[in-house]
Amino acid sequence: MALGATALAAAGLLALVAPGSAQAVAAGRCAGRHVKTLVFSTGVTRVYKGNGYVCALTVPDRPGAWTTMSVGVQARGGRPVVDKGRYRYHAGPVTVYAGHRCVRVRGSVGGGSTATGWILC
Repeated sequence: MALGATALAAAGLLALVAPGSAQAVAAGRCAGRHVKTLVFSTGVTRVYKGNGYVCALTVPDRPGAWTTMSVGVQARGGRPVVDKGRYRYHAGPVTVYAGHRCVRVRGSVGGGSTATGWILC
């Protein structure tokens, strides 16, 4: 019963978030369809798109050890939404409402990183 109430409360909080702001997606997953994989020396950043939202998640090549990781998404004309810290399995997901605007995506694990120009226009 408590678990159901918690899930309902979380869904209610997500519904209050205005378009153009960041949303956290539970359990390290992005909604939408997979549209791009950015491979770099120490990991990958996966990009998803659906219903005007773009979501990204960075995963290390060797999960399990505490490592500095980050992932960021920026819709053109908006501020970047970034998740950065020491994680074991992934950074993110981070989600922004992009509508029909282009986005930039960045990801890093340890000393390796990736970044796009404006994509998904």
